[in-house]
Amino acid sequence: MKKRKIISISGELASGKGEVSKILKKELNYEIFSSGEYFRNLAKQNKMDVTTFGKYVETHPEIDLEIENRASKYAKDHDEFIIDARLGWYVVPESYKVYLTVHIDEAAKRAFNDSKRKDTENFTTEEEHKKDIKNRFELENKRYKQLYGIDKSNHNNYDLVIDTTTKNPQEVADIIIKEYKKWLKN
Repeated sequence: MKKRKIISISGELASGKGEVSKILKKELNYEIFSSGEYFRNLAKQNKMDVTTFGKYVETHPEIDLEIENRASKYAKDHDEFIIDARLGWYVVPESYKVYLTVHIDEAAKRAFNDSKRKDTENFTTEEEHKKDIKNRFELENKRYKQLYGIDKSNHNNYDLVIDTTTKNPQEVADIIIKEYKKWLKN
């Protein structure tokens, strides 16, 4: 398979995908294609939080298909970009595939303190957020297994897996850039 100058970033909720993508955009001069942002906007348009919308999507698989098809179509006409999407690695297999992990306690802390999430994730405690993160992870994996026959959390799907629990976004981006450049050369 021919390699493309595309980095797909997937990973666990609140693992830093968005922040790392912004750093990569700046340092590599790449654009960002974000399926997660689109999903959140759809949730808002439907007046739902992201978990409720995720449950809704279970019975409306055409939404998942539309989201993934958008990324695939974009990749056909573009190079030098970052896909910030749960299934970017799947819909653009010729990309450099990165998966970010994070300990659940740190994920809940990050998500709870992220003001940008407040309009689609409204929780009063980190513990509530932690339960929701676990629930959303299971819902997504179930949907993707049913719809595509894949397990997004299987690390064998990726070229690089990074635990972001104790790393800041710049450190994560530096690792990705270093390994991405090696991948392009080989």
